[in-house]
Amino acid sequence: MDGNNMNELRELVEFLKANGIAEFDVERTDLKMRIKFAGEPAVASAGIDMAQLSRLMASAPSAAAPSAPAAAPVAVAPEEKLHEVKSPIVGTFYESPSPGAPAFVKVGDIVEVGQVLCIIEAMKLMNEIESDVAGEVVKRIASSGQPVEYGQSLFAIRAT
Repeated sequence: MDGNNMNELRELVEFLKANGIAEFDVERTDLKMRIKFAGEPAVASAGIDMAQLSRLMASAPSAAAPSAPAAAPVAVAPEEKLHEVKSPIVGTFYESPSPGAPAFVKVGDIVEVGQVLCIIEAMKLMNEIESDVAGEVVKRIASSGQPVEYGQSLFAIRAT
């Protein structure tokens, strides 16, 4: 990847961060790229400049390797395969049934299939999210009170 392509990639990353986009995928015949920022889930702002994003994508590096190190920071160690419980809906994540109440689960807890892990509020309805595997909760990925998207990872569980 030459210096010009690296500058375009940096500009794309800055644009994504500035607009609160936590994940971004693009796939073309000559390019496959996934950018995912670690840390708190970001909320995409409504004022994304789609013209600027299109311009950035049109000038995106065309010879980038799919696993370019600058394009995909990874939060979980690759040698440990963890099951991720993902959000089945868009809404607001809550780790406890009410403010001040203890969390449904915390890191280190052993969970069973069907055990409630959290609540996602969508359209004033509280939806209980249950574990689809038995194992140990290794990480809570979403933050209580923060919006989550469909398919966003909520918990990492080491299956038993």
